Amino acid sequence: MDENTRYQVLRNDEDQYSLWPADIEVPAGWQPVGKEGTEAECTAYVDEVWTDMRPRSLRERMENAGS
Repeated sequence: MDENTRYQVLRNDEDQYSLWPADIEVPAGWQPVGKEGTEAECTAYVDEVWTDMRPRSLRERMENAGS
């Protein structure tokens, strides 16, 4: 990653996050969340919002098992 590169934050269907160069087409299975900036800014955003690293499908299975 380059300090001059602008990044965007992506999220997939499992609620996992990734940084992606803003000028490159978003890969299949990922959607922009609306946050762009430097690597540090995007990383800070991901650190703030991605508080449960488990994939969504695992969280749902665990919640249903406890019901």
